[in-house]
Amino acid sequence: MSKPDFSALLRRSDVFGHLGDEALAALVPELQWFSLPGGRTLFKQGDPADALYFVVSGSLGVFAGPTEWVRLVAAGDSIGEIGLITGEARHHTARALRDSELLRLDLATYEALTQRHPQAMLGVARVAIGRLQERLRGDESPGIARTFALLPASPDVPARSLAMQLAMELEHWGSCAVIDAEHGAGRGSDWFAEREAQARFVIYLDSTGDSLWRERCLRQADVLLLPALAAQQPRPWPEAMPMHPSRAGHRPRHLILLHPGRQPALGAAKRWRAEFSGELHHHHVGGRADIARLARVISGNARGLVLAGGGARGVAHLGALRALHEAGHTFDAVGGTSIGAIIGASVAAGWELDATIDTLRRAFVQGRPLSDWTVPIVALTRGKRAALMLRRAFGALDIEDLTLPFFCVSTCLSGDGMMVHRDGPLWLWLRASSAIPGVLPPVLHHGRVFVDGALVDNLPTDVMADDGLAHITAIDIRAEISLLTTAEEFATPPWWQLLLGRQNIQRPGLVSTLVRAAMVNSEGPSEHRRERADLLLTPPLEHIGMLDWKDWERAMEAGYLYTKSVLEKQG
Repeated sequence: MSKPDFSALLRRSDVFGHLGDEALAALVPELQWFSLPGGRTLFKQGDPADALYFVVSGSLGVFAGPTEWVRLVAAGDSIGEIGLITGEARHHTARALRDSELLRLDLATYEALTQRHPQAMLGVARVAIGRLQERLRGDESPGIARTFALLPASPDVPARSLAMQLAMELEHWGSCAVIDAEHGAGRGSDWFAEREAQARFVIYLDSTGDSLWRERCLRQADVLLLPALAAQQPRPWPEAMPMHPSRAGHRPRHLILLHPGRQPALGAAKRWRAEFSGELHHHHVGGRADIARLARVISGNARGLVLAGGGARGVAHLGALRALHEAGHTFDAVGGTSIGAIIGASVAAGWELDATIDTLRRAFVQGRPLSDWTVPIVALTRGKRAALMLRRAFGALDIEDLTLPFFCVSTCLSGDGMMVHRDGPLWLWLRASSAIPGVLPPVLHHGRVFVDGALVDNLPTDVMADDGLAHITAIDIRAEISLLTTAEEFATPPWWQLLLGRQNIQRPGLVSTLVRAAMVNSEGPSEHRRERADLLLTPPLEHIGMLDWKDWERAMEAGYLYTKSVLEKQG
């Protein structure tokens, strides 16, 4: 079979698009054209960096270790530029997610080419430096999937309707074609490659259950979309099995749970997820807004919200959220720590903002969750009122039941450090995420001890960024919370001297000391985490105490006015 002319394709690429006619004519004959079956490894971590690869069709997955996802390399993109410039060994493993065609430019040929055409090095160097900078910042782009296989769990799933609605939403970022068995059955690889070259996105739809067509959908897809009727009894799903060909290359999989209404059915996600092994994303879809959110997620255009901890000052999140809502901001995933996790969970659950404000006012102001004082053997409070408050607010919801993807952060004192919770009882992990050491007792669960996430990550934008969100809005509680004193002493005086002593001596209180100590450890890394936010909001809250819940209205007003001012300045 004669080698095609790849000149037009290379001209559209970042790495070779700048070449002049002479340099491009010299390059094309030197490129080795080959195919790589889905699931086959291109190179492994630690291998010598002896070539650059350009993806003609198909896609590659880049992994740290055997299965930890790093990014996707789609058709028209390249991989291996850093090693070609630096000579370093491969940092990651690259594997074909589906049947792919690649061009290889080996090191010796590249060096010879740069001697004859020095400008040929510029594009490679530019891409290599950009990716090296991303690696150093820790924010490597996850890559953008272009082809999706929509494979329903059963004939009852309205797969065609879902595919058409999803295609309409994807059209916001480029053309989208839907190919089903009627159009694609019996076609050759060239036909599919041509369709993928013409459209920005392609959905391969199985609406008939034909096994041969379903296998073709699998071979063509970067990502698997697996819709099911949430109310049905989960059933064995071929693409869920560990040894099924769909697992070749460890492609991203998205379980789409279809609900008759906007509110997800309790327990549906846990039941359906139990049918799968390995990494799996799930989405609750009950209307057009959910399909639009799914389109943003799979096309790499999702927006995330991260809320920091900060005690009573965290009520400012509510005011900031009102201003963001009035400005038309929507979010596709939510995460947070401590009070930020509690308010974030209300957003992920789809609560109306006014209902959230009323619930939290009754819970924190009237409910006084820190008022069940006890003999401080474990903590100053029993923690029972705080737990009951969270259970009343969120009921039997599991994290998986929330409308939006959600996580909260706690600190495991049993050796694990930072813990990111994405499943399990929502109230329990919110209780752990807000367990200020010494003030609230830790959560003891399965032999391990969990306390406030603020100890390690008070603003978890790093977790959200690792999930591949395109835009992150973060609300941080940055008010000055240094503890100051007018006393000069190394030991506390007897209690009677404290009662009878001078009133103008200022000493930090026990609760203030514990709260401040809980947050100090995460402040150093927080500056880097603030940089991960595309929109960082830091309301001025010096006038609000960390446990001054009676000032909740002032905190909320401060968050609203500050955020509104920032958004107005942005235009």
